[in-house]
Amino acid sequence: MRRHFSLRRMAEDGRESMDLGARRGRAARHGGGPGATDDRKTMQLCHQVAVTLDEVLAECGDPLLHGLHVVDVEPSPDVSRLLVILAPDELDPVDGPEALHRVETHLARASAHLRGEVAQAITRKRAPALVYHLALGETGG
Repeated sequence: MRRHFSLRRMAEDGRESMDLGARRGRAARHGGGPGATDDRKTMQLCHQVAVTLDEVLAECGDPLLHGLHVVDVEPSPDVSRLLVILAPDELDPVDGPEALHRVETHLARASAHLRGEVAQAITRKRAPALVYHLALGETGG
């Protein structure tokens, strides 16, 4: 039979020892606590998605997508939807907006495949929706 232990433990001499709630408070001041776990898990998920997408894009057969690198992944507004910031290796400045539009079109066509690859790589009940943003002034890697 299982025994139930209250939050307060009794010391051997009958005095009450430190409340477990106080221990949790002390842990929270030193970086523990519920909020820290959520932030760490969010950052861990974003990193895992970034690594997975970088690998999938590097192995992609589409030359426009093959030249993209993940700069950053961040929750937008939470982990059910992630903003993926991508930077192209090379984008011909002469083509400008036309080349950017082509990359966005190819990315839109491949988005279901990319989300499927992310879903296989992470351990979540639901795969997050991915929103892509092309950053032209930043370099990947």
